[in-house]
Amino acid sequence: MSPPTGRFARTARKLPSAAAALTLALTTAACGGDGSPAPEGADRSADSAPASPGAADFPVTIEHVHGVTQIREEPRRVVTVGLADQDAALALGVRPVGVVDWLGERPYGTWPWTKELWGDTRPVIVGEREDFDYEEIIELRPDLILGLYTGIDEEKYRTLSKIAPTVAWNGDHPPYGTPWQDMTRTAGRALGKEAEADRLIEDVDRKFAAVRTRHPEFARQTALVADTYQPGEYSGFAPHDPKSVFVKELGFELSEPIADLAGEENAATVGSERLDLFDVDRLIWLNWDATSQKRIEADDVYRQLRVAKEGRDVFLSYFDPPVGAAITYNTVLSIPYAIDQTVPLLAD
Repeated sequence: MSPPTGRFARTARKLPSAAAALTLALTTAACGGDGSPAPEGADRSADSAPASPGAADFPVTIEHVHGVTQIREEPRRVVTVGLADQDAALALGVRPVGVVDWLGERPYGTWPWTKELWGDTRPVIVGEREDFDYEEIIELRPDLILGLYTGIDEEKYRTLSKIAPTVAWNGDHPPYGTPWQDMTRTAGRALGKEAEADRLIEDVDRKFAAVRTRHPEFARQTALVADTYQPGEYSGFAPHDPKSVFVKELGFELSEPIADLAGEENAATVGSERLDLFDVDRLIWLNWDATSQKRIEADDVYRQLRVAKEGRDVFLSYFDPPVGAAITYNTVLSIPYAIDQTVPLLAD
């Protein structure tokens, strides 16, 4: 399965090949990882993250889609290569030294659910989506690499594993389909903070349960999360996509026709002529900017849908405010923000 598609599929800068990165990794390991100059603003010191008191016993062994990884001691320098993995680490009190970019504005930038946790820390951007700068990762000298919300193949996994112990997503889920609970729990095990991860999960689960209790009507309504990336094309997200998972945990039923059409992909894309598939009780549009909403509302077919005529559609921005981004991330940190911003709109 390919990574989430559409407007987020940006052209990445040219990066070293996997073979070249592997050679660099072996060379770095042989030299003990010393002597690499640090770029401005990056903290590359070997002791930047002191071991936490009361940490879990190590070594820890974690099974995942590409095999088994053993983490011999508590990680102190973590690189996350999954699109939203940094949120799980931050929630557990760990600031990654390296992260990948997804939405084009840097993950440590303005998200209200992480800004305070990053503080003045500025991690190094080690890639864009699945295009990794292996040289940059090597220079950071990580002792753990997390790749949970991603779809890295075996070759990329093996290359990363030559640099540091690497944990991929649970093989029980498709690429880019790992539930936020599993991401949080796996990060907790890898970081020696499993009990803390369980508490965080319980807190968010209680928040979802409170919504379902206050709004039992959600359970009697079908819902769909959708987006449009170009005129005349509309994407409805599959049930396993994190955006749909968020809506389901609010209590809504998901669209079965879209589920059937999407199959194992994270979304089903249709033209205007099949917008009838989007005629659900609550249609949640995620918009990059104001022009997207105008384009949707101007579609002659869309205007004939009952969901549009009866005003049961909701338009959410990715950036202003970043409600769409919070739903897209769907992490232990972004979910409470997404709930607070979204539920009042859906309960109208």
